[in-house]
Amino acid sequence: MYLNIQESAILVADSHFNKKNQQFLIFLQKLKNKEIQTTQLFLMGDMFDFISGESKYFVKQNQELLDIINELSNDIQIIYLEGNHDYNMKVLFPNVKVYKRENQPLLAKYKEKTVSLSHGDNFINWHYNLYCKIIRNSLLLKFLNLIDFNYFISLRIERALVKKSICHKMRDYESLAKRRASNYETDMIIEGHYHQGDIFEFEDKKYINIPSLCCSNKYSRLIDGSFVGEELWLDIY
Repeated sequence: MYLNIQESAILVADSHFNKKNQQFLIFLQKLKNKEIQTTQLFLMGDMFDFISGESKYFVKQNQELLDIINELSNDIQIIYLEGNHDYNMKVLFPNVKVYKRENQPLLAKYKEKTVSLSHGDNFINWHYNLYCKIIRNSLLLKFLNLIDFNYFISLRIERALVKKSICHKMRDYESLAKRRASNYETDMIIEGHYHQGDIFEFEDKKYINIPSLCCSNKYSRLIDGSFVGEELWLDIY
């Protein structure tokens, strides 16, 4: 069964929300205040710099955003494609459609077009698949949470992520995008993960990389078949 993508749907990717990158909170507040409006919202993964349903520290640090998303999900259809920084999220979002990495791509339809949506860290290699399986293991994460005395593990992760530089243009991204598109069989492919915000046409396929919210201050809106970048005005609340 295909999910139907609605006209004027909003797609947001890679906000990497942390103490430094606050764009995602501002975006959610604007949705809540109806300064930004939509009936369907796709969160394309890595919305948080790190979170999992088992992590008490990061759930607590991000509680305001989690509460707003859950409030919005009562009025807006929200689809969350887990990324490599945010996973095991279903327990946090009772009304949100959450798709794990292993259940991506999500197959959808927009008008007469078939669409594949994924965060973008699939179709890599078996080493990466094994790594992903290990770091998402709920028992392992619960154990790490149990020994996270005074949050020393969580704080170390947080400091390392805040220092990380994630915004840069990739050389010859078009070639990578073409290889990515070859893994899909739909008319349109929509991914995040790469922070590039580019669109390419490959024979009978259209490849869309949703821009990183924290790198570009932009999200995408689907209007009459085009992905329109809308700038997030960074008001101070």
